[in-house]
Amino acid sequence: MFEVNRSIALIRPKAPFLDWLQQLPGDLDGQLDLDILTRDCNALLIPAADDYASAADFVLQHYRLLFQAELADWCDDEQLWPEQLSPALFLEWFEVEIHSVLTDMVETPLEREPFVPLDLNAED
Repeated sequence: MFEVNRSIALIRPKAPFLDWLQQLPGDLDGQLDLDILTRDCNALLIPAADDYASAADFVLQHYRLLFQAELADWCDDEQLWPEQLSPALFLEWFEVEIHSVLTDMVETPLEREPFVPLDLNAED
């Protein structure tokens, strides 16, 4: 086992995010609930946390990118997104859960692949 020099932030959807999902056009009606959304939520490796507040601050510094990624996972039509993506709205829609210790129990080395966020302003 190896302790990793990172912490983890879980981004758990809350009821307002589910409400937004359910009003989207398509066939999601009745197929989703909070239990389903929160069971397999996004986990982020963040800098090793000395305390909860500094780790949460790190996540909030990146709220816009995280918010856009969460929305884009479900809807690539930016016109259907909320007009203003703010830190307050992010915290209304998502719970941030911090875990300070990360232990790697796998012998094989980590593989990393760059994450390329959507360029929402690019032309087709």
